[in-house]
Amino acid sequence: MSLRVESLSVHFGRTQILDDVSDLEARPGELTALIGPNGAGKSTLLKAIAGIEKSTGHISLDDTALDTLDIAQRAGRIYYLPQDITSRAALSVFEAVLLARRTTHQSDRQQDLKRVQHTLQTLELEQYAERDLGQLSGGQRQRVAIAQAVVREPRVLMLDEPTSALDLHHQLQVLEWLVALAREQQMIIVIAIHDLSLAARFSRHMWLMGAGGIVRAVGAPEAVLTEERLREVYAIKAHVEWPDGEPPRVTPLAATRQLGAQGTGQDF
Repeated sequence: MSLRVESLSVHFGRTQILDDVSDLEARPGELTALIGPNGAGKSTLLKAIAGIEKSTGHISLDDTALDTLDIAQRAGRIYYLPQDITSRAALSVFEAVLLARRTTHQSDRQQDLKRVQHTLQTLELEQYAERDLGQLSGGQRQRVAIAQAVVREPRVLMLDEPTSALDLHHQLQVLEWLVALAREQQMIIVIAIHDLSLAARFSRHMWLMGAGGIVRAVGAPEAVLTEERLREVYAIKAHVEWPDGEPPRVTPLAATRQLGAQGTGQDF
């Protein structure tokens, strides 16, 4: 099973956001990191793959063309979690995660309850199980949203900046869990992430996007994250280290020039 993207383009009116994105593959059992500067089209790419954003091109899963499926069929295979999470539902944390589980599974209720409890425990949310969603901090709400996503057990899970509101402890915890989840359930997981050191440490595969919605590189982190490529795509001088037995490190040293078209600060 693999997810493949070929000749994918997206336009907002006359503005082209993604330009003939091709040769992207994400494999089961691995975490794929989607990286690139603001405005490169990372969020749009995830939405297009999930069927939320209208696109042209070819997206396939298990050799099945996803554009031939209706919305419900596609949603049953791919789940997209946006970066900005808002909820006004008057639910407790436990109720919210259980509801997410029940919308996609009709298994035994006791099995669902056990699955929800395990998910909350793994994300250190057990102590908040009876607390209303509106009483949570931003980071806590983000962890609940991640719990709601993974408890559905989609075949493909797409997360847009899942660690952006988390402290360092919970960033590592969530990423370690996602890696284990992908491996144990042979799930395809793709995350958009800005922290290149974390991306290099936890992903097995990378998609690097640059200005104009163009994919600049795909492959293993050590092949994608070169100092020359970071200078070209991010307009920074950086030092990249791959020490034996230690996590990789990407250290930005200086900006080299303006980002131009990709420096609008708008994340499509």
